[in-house]
Amino acid sequence: MASADTLRKIRKDIESHVGERVRLRANRGRKKTFEKEGVLEQVYPNIFIVKVIESPEFVRRISYSYSDILTDTVELTILDDEEPNLKCNSL
Repeated sequence: MASADTLRKIRKDIESHVGERVRLRANRGRKKTFEKEGVLEQVYPNIFIVKVIESPEFVRRISYSYSDILTDTVELTILDDEEPNLKCNSL
């Protein structure tokens, strides 16, 4: 099954970047997009979690599935200290 293999590759790619800074861009429908920077906090069999610090008092944890990346609903860019170096949705 090609899509299961693709999802597995996406998961392994994301899993190798746990703890790193990421830029998250999500399509919320009706021309609305959500864009935040955070830390890739956790990877599970079906979802991954990004911790976004909105302010010192407010921390948000957002979860998405690997199929969201496959369908281009979510774009996850791994950031280094200088520039983005990996776009996970370009697998």
